[in-house]
Amino acid sequence: MGVWAPMSEVVDYEHFAKLDIRVGVVESAERVAGTTKLLKLIVNLGEGVGRRQLVAGIATSYSPDELVGKKVVVLVNLKPKRIRGIVSEGMVLAAGCENGEVPVLIVPERDVKPGSKVC
Repeated sequence: MGVWAPMSEVVDYEHFAKLDIRVGVVESAERVAGTTKLLKLIVNLGEGVGRRQLVAGIATSYSPDELVGKKVVVLVNLKPKRIRGIVSEGMVLAAGCENGEVPVLIVPERDVKPGSKVC
């Protein structure tokens, strides 16, 4: 086993437990005008959460057509933020978002229903 060294600020479990991360299904996707990286997504997060509008910087990796019907992992309780005039009500999770890497969506390995909590 290697020597443990944090890659960023260390948080305790209570801080992590505040995050509401759920599986959702992309119902619609479209390019954000005037950008090459941004897509506007409508994601169904199941009963109790409903639909959310998200702005995601994944247009270099995914076309809108290939996202519709895809299950994605979403940080649901992120404070809404206006991006290019569009309110984003959460964050779709992806890997490879640093240093010019191409983002790859984090998706469930098996079929789970929309709204399933990531734990």
